[in-house]
Amino acid sequence: MNHSAIRIGILVFPGSNCDQDCHHAITQVLGASAEFIWHKTETLPSLDAVVIPGGFSYGDYLRTGSIARFSPVMAAVTRFAKDGGLVLGICNGFQILLEAGLLPGVMLRNRSLSFICKDIHVRVDNTATPFTGRLKPDHVLRLPIAHAEGNYYTDQRTLASLTAHHQVVFRYCTADGRIIPDANPNGSLDSIAGISNSAGNVLGMMPHPERSAEAILGNAAGRLIFVSMMDSLQAARLSTRAAIQA
Repeated sequence: MNHSAIRIGILVFPGSNCDQDCHHAITQVLGASAEFIWHKTETLPSLDAVVIPGGFSYGDYLRTGSIARFSPVMAAVTRFAKDGGLVLGICNGFQILLEAGLLPGVMLRNRSLSFICKDIHVRVDNTATPFTGRLKPDHVLRLPIAHAEGNYYTDQRTLASLTAHHQVVFRYCTADGRIIPDANPNGSLDSIAGISNSAGNVLGMMPHPERSAEAILGNAAGRLIFVSMMDSLQAARLSTRAAIQA
């Protein structure tokens, strides 16, 4: 499918280090258009989706994402999300979404208190999102992680709500899809690796799909997440066009 008409904004904070990786995956692998959005930008250009990449925004001083949350661009992203725009936060991007209140919960230090950088497995628990349409229920993906604060936590009431409304999108698992403590790399509550908002248009995930989006990297599993997003955006464009023509 031709994705050339799709426009993705990639946020850039002082300390972002996966913005170029996301740009490459979106433009060179998937053929969509992408532009970098500096964190001091107050108004977003016309975009179909926003990606908040990984890295160490503001050096991860205080808490991860806690300073980036106050950058002018996040007010614009909040408006964009509330209007139904797709927002994907990866690793530090997930942490920023939590700090900004676009997703519930917080990130704690990894259970080991160490930085973890390795491939892990996640099970897809919700395929009815704009980011998982190409995946099957209980599909297992091998994806890389690289974080020191990926230990997701929330209160039991919020966890119950997330579960009841199918907002837990990814859980850490074994290669064959079992959810067990040994497969959880960071101690995350209920093995949570990624969640969405109640509307489904905002997704935060700790694994890095952009680092596993093409075969030359030895693993192209992450490409399915980006392709799913492109499919959703393309379908929305066609629906809007049909409505206008009608």
